[in-house]
This record gives sequence, structure tokens and C-alpha cells, in this order.
Amino acid sequence: MSRAANGYRPLLRTPGAAAFFLAAAAGRVGIAMTGLGLVWLLHARTGSYTTAGFASAGFALAEALIGPHLARYIDRFGQTRMLPVHLLAHGAAIVGVLVSATPTATIIFATCAGAVLPQLGALSAARWAHLLRGERADELPSAFSLESLANATAFLFGPVLVTALGAAGDTALASGIAASLILCGGAALAAQRRTAPPPADRSVDSSRQETASLLRPAFLLLALLNLAIGLHFGTMGVAITAFTIGQGVPDAAALIVAASGLSGLLSGWLYGLRRHKTPARRQLVIASAYLTGAALLLPLAPSAVWLGAAVVLTEAAVPPALVLLSVLTVRVVGPAALTQAFTWGNSASATGSALAASLAGRVSDTWGPSAALAQAPLAALLTLSLALTFCGAVRGRG
Repeated sequence: MSRAANGYRPLLRTPGAAAFFLAAAAGRVGIAMTGLGLVWLLHARTGSYTTAGFASAGFALAEALIGPHLARYIDRFGQTRMLPVHLLAHGAAIVGVLVSATPTATIIFATCAGAVLPQLGALSAARWAHLLRGERADELPSAFSLESLANATAFLFGPVLVTALGAAGDTALASGIAASLILCGGAALAAQRRTAPPPADRSVDSSRQETASLLRPAFLLLALLNLAIGLHFGTMGVAITAFTIGQGVPDAAALIVAASGLSGLLSGWLYGLRRHKTPARRQLVIASAYLTGAALLLPLAPSAVWLGAAVVLTEAAVPPALVLLSVLTVRVVGPAALTQAFTWGNSASATGSALAASLAGRVSDTWGPSAALAQAPLAALLTLSLALTFCGAVRGRG
């Protein structure tokens, strides 16, 4: 039986692959816990949601805006050299958060912690791209499906752990566990030199090529596609809560979110089990079209049961779309800028999520939850339009 037909087993049997994947996966759980952990910690300490919100926002914005620039140094000098620096800086910033005596100092340290947060997902993805180059390039979709599963699992269970510890009054413990997972997972990743991509050529010509690859229209379209997917994420988080509260069944929100997470996990796992002959760019159009069609059901929901079913159908399209965006990023960006490219994609998604969440909250207050849910098909339609544009722009490149 061919390697391609065996799903994930050949990937994890590749020398060194399971070790770096599991190290990054553990760190991702810590990353998923950190933002919400700051909210619990600072509200418990100050009694102010304003301070907690500013700290969490500072953390997220710094990660989105500064992270890609720091990723450039990882591409240039290598993961094993730069990752320990990031880990030390992040650990020091979290200690600063824990010992700060004033709200202002806490917000500053939280912002610094976000700025130097190790982008473990991007580092793991870059290792897969390096490990599977050449004849094994057709296994990248399965590898990135594994990455998607790790990310979805982290963001499914990490916030639950934070919430449980916060509700029990152990807010400092939650932040401590989050930092420990990031530092230990990152340190384990840094120690694995064999699977790390080599540092990029630091010549002037290489630097120009690196910059040029990130300014290509194809990559800019991929960044916009990540932003559009982020718009979908941000919309759903707020609109589901607003809808269930409006229906008088607030407890249903947790069930719907859990069901959507499990739907995404299942679809991502199934997608990565097999090789797909259709070019990745066309697969992205198909996934975006499905997302658009399914999302049209959301604003029509008359009940929480309907909404839950529609969300499960909709979320099944998201993991394959994210996997395809990663695969296409490898194809349009050179190895010398790959970590930056993955990090810019994450930042674009986070930016879209923040914008959509803010807008969905305002729309819910003004026109009701169904109107907020209508943002989802609009975001999906934007995704489809960008996917079609990308497909036309790179036609003939495979």
C-alpha cells in the first residue's frame, strides 16, 4: 500500500516528526489558555473587566502586529537559535504580569508577552514543509491537517481548563500552567535540531527575494483569505451567544460551540486521511462554495436546534480551507520566508476575528442576533470571491 494511502501513520513515523509535532501541540494548549487566562487573572485581582480587557487586547494586538516581524529573525537565524530568546522573553513578561502592582504595569507586561509569544504553530508547519519537501510534497495536506487538529484540540480544551480553574479561584495557577506549557513545549521544540529548517541565506539578494515573495499578489490574496476566515470565526463566537441568550436558552451556547468544534475536528481528520487529485486552488474554491451555501442557513435559524445543526454543517468546511491555505502558502512563498508567511496568515485571521466580533456585538444590539448571524454568509462570500480570484491568478501553476 502506498504511503499516501495510509493517512497519518507514515507522517508520524518519519524520524523526528512525532517529537516536534507533540512538543508544539503541548505549547499550543498553553497559547490557547493565555488570552482568556489574563482576563480571569486580572479581573480577580482588580475587579475590573476594563483592565482585564485592555490587557487581553494588548496581548492579542501585539501578537498579531509584532509576531510576523520577529518571525523574520527565526527564518534568518534559525529556530534553534531564536526560539530560546523568545521563550525567555515571554516567560519574563508573564512573571511581570503575575507580580505587577498596578493596572498600567500589568497591561504593559501583558502586551509584551503577546509581542514575544513563540509562534509554535508556524514553527511546526515550517518543519513539516522542510521535512516533506521534494518527493513527499504530496503529503503536506495530511501534515497540515494534523496541525489543524492540534490547533482545534488546543482551542477546544485550553479555554475549558482556564474557565474551570478560574471558576475555582485558581486564576494564577491557570496562567502559570499556560506559561509552563508554552515554555516546556517551546524548549522541547528548540532542542530538536535535526528537523529544524536551516537558516536562510543572509545575503542582500536573498533578503530581497524574501521580501518580494511576501509581496507577491498570490500571497497577499492568501493573507486576505485568512482574514476572511477570521471574519467568520469572530462572527460566530459573538452571534451564537447573542442568539441563544435571545432565545432564553443561554446554556445551549456551550453545546453549540462544542458541537462545532467536534465537527471541525472530524472534518479536518477525514480530509487529511486521503490524497486529493484536484489541485489545491480548486479545492479551496469548492470548500469556500460549500461554506457559503451552509452559512446561508445561519440567519434563517428559528431555534437553537436549527442553529446548532447549521453551525455543525458550516464548521465542517473550515479546517479543510485552513489546510489548503497552508499548502498554497508553501507553494507561493520561498523557504527563506515561510515562518513569516505562516505568522502573517495567523495575524490576518486574528485581525479578522477581532473586527468581526466587535461588529457582530454592535449589530446584535442594534438589529438582533439574526442580523449578526447574517455576517457569516457575507464573510463566506468574501472567502469564495477571494478563492476564485486566487484560482484565476495562479492558474497553470498547479
